[in-house]
Amino acid sequence: MAKTIMVVDDSASLRQIVSIALKGAGYDVIEGSDGKDALGKLDGKKIHLIISDVNMPNMDGITFVKEVKKHPQYKFTPIIMLTTESQEQKKAEGQAAGAKAWVVKPFKPDQMLQAVSKLVLP
Repeated sequence: MAKTIMVVDDSASLRQIVSIALKGAGYDVIEGSDGKDALGKLDGKKIHLIISDVNMPNMDGITFVKEVKKHPQYKFTPIIMLTTESQEQKKAEGQAAGAKAWVVKPFKPDQMLQAVSKLVLP
């Protein structure tokens, strides 16, 4: 059975690029247009990994990570932040919230897939 990865970004084109790379590597993908939208899609199904942007309308990525970690079912779901932010302070905030990795845009799909394969839950 394919592993499911949630991609959360307010840029539809970026979600598409990430989704194509993930689907090409054999993953199922659920997309969220921002933190609020993505939280609404966490409805009990198994999510093996979440990739989230930091800067989004309605609910930013760091708040989203904190909200995800409050759900007992998703508490241990690894989260990769995919963002233009490369400041150490933002990275520290992301890690404190529970993000496991930080990939800075623009990224190479291979680089992202490597991070995914290391972190995706069995």
